[in-house]
Amino acid sequence: MRYLVTGGAGFLGSALVNRLVNDGHAVRVLDDLSAGERARLDPSVAFTAGDIRDVPKLWSLLRGVDCVYHFAARVSVPESVLYPVEYNSINVGGTVALLTAMRDAQIKRLVFASSGAVYGEQQQQPMTEALMPHPMTPYAVSKRSSELYVQAVGALWGIETVILRVFNAYGPGQPLPPSHPPVVPHYLRQAITGASLVINGGGRQTRDFVYISDVTDALVAAGQAEGVDRAILNVGSGVETSIAGLADTIERVAGKTLHRLTNGEADAGVSRMVADLSLAREKLGYRPRVSLPEGLRLTLGNDPRFSRR
Repeated sequence: MRYLVTGGAGFLGSALVNRLVNDGHAVRVLDDLSAGERARLDPSVAFTAGDIRDVPKLWSLLRGVDCVYHFAARVSVPESVLYPVEYNSINVGGTVALLTAMRDAQIKRLVFASSGAVYGEQQQQPMTEALMPHPMTPYAVSKRSSELYVQAVGALWGIETVILRVFNAYGPGQPLPPSHPPVVPHYLRQAITGASLVINGGGRQTRDFVYISDVTDALVAAGQAEGVDRAILNVGSGVETSIAGLADTIERVAGKTLHRLTNGEADAGVSRMVADLSLAREKLGYRPRVSLPEGLRLTLGNDPRFSRR
């Protein structure tokens, strides 16, 4: 098959691109390289640098494509609070531009990478797709708004759409920006370098950490499965882990004793998050295979940034 992957040089996108290439498919990538790296990609990939809102460029890239994976977005929650206009323009406006170009090019399937962040604070755990979303940040609002466009416009224009709400993905190569880095690679770096861990909110808040290869399995299945038009599906590990528990696991895996600084007064975001995977199991045959300890070992062993052990 022939695929276009927007945002395909980023963490999730590049993992999918390289998997598709290894499976024998032809892949085109569009990425503005604001967060992605071209070096992540297999050399056979047809790469184009550009903005997801550039509809004429999208027309040329969509020619002859069987399916589109849409990752292109700004993804930092704290940054979105500072720059909501930019997040709305790129995340929502970019999604609408892509849908418009797909309509014009008569492309029939879109897999959209959304986020578990759209749920916000929920009493019911694990969280099912039937819950009413309660996005609590501009980033989450932009993802939820994009979901609504994908479903509504896809139905109007005859585009098959699958939305995957990805929870806390991690693995080798996950970006480590200087401010507000993702918790897994940040804690791994702190463990390897002997620096202190700062644990906000007392560490009682929970997340669903899912290894990158499990996410890729779900993405591949979503691009090929039948009977999934307009489906919204959770992609996670289905295991609830506290932030303090994550630190404990990293301590065991890394073989390091960690110095922890607990800030119980700091805002730690949503108190609990864990995905119900029943629908993804039914529709995609999705079953995560990598446990958190194994995923952390794989990340340490395959990411050169953590080679000082």
